[in-house]
Amino acid sequence: MSELLAGAKAPAISLKNQDGKTVILKDYAGKKVALFFYPEDMTPTCTIEACNLRDNYDLLQKKGIEVIGVSPDDEKKHEKFIEKHELPFTLLCDTDLKVMNAYGVWGEKNMYGRKYMGVIRTTVLINEDGTIHHVIKKVRSADHAQQILDNWGL
Repeated sequence: MSELLAGAKAPAISLKNQDGKTVILKDYAGKKVALFFYPEDMTPTCTIEACNLRDNYDLLQKKGIEVIGVSPDDEKKHEKFIEKHELPFTLLCDTDLKVMNAYGVWGEKNMYGRKYMGVIRTTVLINEDGTIHHVIKKVRSADHAQQILDNWGL
């Protein structure tokens, strides 16, 4: 997939959440959505990012922003992650990587000179009409809620 651009229609999503319920992006029509893609539940940086969003969830909600996380983890792992860290938002299971590929966030990474395929931590801000407002490629995990608010000018 080519790079997502502001103003383009966000790719469709139909994935199961931590409870096994199918979540469709169209269900959020009329709402701003912060769709954050992250590599793995229970890992240090992903936990910092999720907990920052948790700690600022009420503020994000007051600004009309729905928070949805997406990773390749399954329902059980998401459920444990939510329970352990008291996360108030939905986590979606993209075990076959279809949505991540559609959003261009599954790709080659490089750590200590070793190349491998993985989730490129990214947040896509989606407007009420389903178009992309902004793509945050350099996520600051410990300050991510503020990054989201700043990019929406809120």
